[in-house]
Amino acid sequence: MAEITPKLGRKRLWEIAFPYLLIAPTLIFIVVFTIYPTVRSVRDSLYRPPLTVQQTERFVGLQNYIDLFNPENSVRPDLSNNFPTILRNTFVFSGSILVVSVPLGFFFAVLLNRRIPALGIWRFSLFYPSLLPLIGAASIWSFLYAENIGLINTVLAGLSISPIQWLGTARLTLLSVIIVIIWKQSGYFMIFYLAGLQNIPRELYESAELEGANVWQQLFFITLPLLQRTTLFVLIIAVTQSFQMVEQLQALGQGGPGEGSNMVLYYIFQKFPDPRNWGYVNAMTVILLLMLMVFTVANFYFFEWRSEKNAA
Repeated sequence: MAEITPKLGRKRLWEIAFPYLLIAPTLIFIVVFTIYPTVRSVRDSLYRPPLTVQQTERFVGLQNYIDLFNPENSVRPDLSNNFPTILRNTFVFSGSILVVSVPLGFFFAVLLNRRIPALGIWRFSLFYPSLLPLIGAASIWSFLYAENIGLINTVLAGLSISPIQWLGTARLTLLSVIIVIIWKQSGYFMIFYLAGLQNIPRELYESAELEGANVWQQLFFITLPLLQRTTLFVLIIAVTQSFQMVEQLQALGQGGPGEGSNMVLYYIFQKFPDPRNWGYVNAMTVILLLMLMVFTVANFYFFEWRSEKNAA
C-alpha cells in the first residue's frame, strides 16, 4: 500500500500539471512579446529620457501625454506639433476603412453567395489583392499614382485633364492610401462574410419567402442578425490592421508631405531611433493601445453582451 500511494500521487500531479505544460510555450510567448513590452511602454511613458550621458531619466508622470497636445511646454515641439494631425489622420483612415471596406466586403459576399457562371474566378479575382504582400501592393499603386508616367495620369491626359499629384498633396496622399487599403482588404473581408453566409440555413430564407418577406427584409431581419459575430470579428480585424500602417506609408509618400498623410504607428517608427523621443514615443504607443482596447471592448459590448442581454 505504501508503494502504490506515491505512484498515485505522482500520476495525479502529472494530470494536473500536463495542461499547464501544454500552454506554457504560448504563455511564455505572450508574456515576453506582449505583456512585458506593454508594461515597459507604460512605465517608460511616465519618464523623460536624459538629454546627455551625465543625466539620468526623470519621472514626469503624465506630462509626456500632455505635451503631445500642448507643444508650448514640450521638450520636442516639432514632434508635439505634428501629433494631433497624425492622430486625426489615423481616425479618418480607420473610419474610412470601416465605412467603405467592410460594407464592400459584405456586398461582394452577398453577390457571390449564389450559383453564377465562373463563380470561382470571380471569387478569386476579388480575393487576390489580399494575397499580395503589403509592400508589393503599395509599390504597384505607387506606379499607378506616379505624376508623369503613372497609368492614372496617363488616362487623365488622354481625356485632356491635367495630371494630379496623388502623392504630392497631403489630402490626396491620404486618400490614395485609403484607396489602396480598400482595394486590398475588401476581398479579405468578403471571405469571412462568405463563410458566415454559407452557414446560414437555407430553410430560414424559404420560410421568410413563404411569409411574404422581400429581399431587403430577409437581409435586415435574417442575414445581418445572424452575421453579428462575423461582423464583430471583421470590425476588430479591420481596425487593428488600419492602425498598423507602416509598409504602405513607406511606399506611398512616407507620411508626407508635411506629415499630412502620416499615421500613429508609422510616426512612432520614424521617431523611435532618436533616444530623446522615447518618452513621447512610449506615450504615443500607450495611446494607440488604449484606442484599440476601447474600440474592441465597445464592439464586444455592442455585439456580444448586448445581444445576449436582449436574448435573455
